[in-house]
Amino acid sequence: MKILVVCGNGLGSSLILEWNVKKVLEALGKNAEVTHTDLASAKAEKADIYLGAADIVNELAKGNGTIVSIVNMMSIVEIKEKLEPLL
Repeated sequence: MKILVVCGNGLGSSLILEWNVKKVLEALGKNAEVTHTDLASAKAEKADIYLGAADIVNELAKGNGTIVSIVNMMSIVEIKEKLEPLL
């Protein structure tokens, strides 16, 4: 499974969210490839799950993978609640 964390520039917020997604996966005992990128690159990259702030990930075309919007990228609880049913 591939999880792609997306933000506007592919730098700060997506990197922080990537770290938190990896923490959630570890806590759940699940394995997945997790990377981060900017919105433009994400449009051309295949993933099972695209994760990011709603205003960013909603720009991605539907159908390529599951789109998950996160309100608080620092909230391990929110990330776990939204990812666990998809794993």
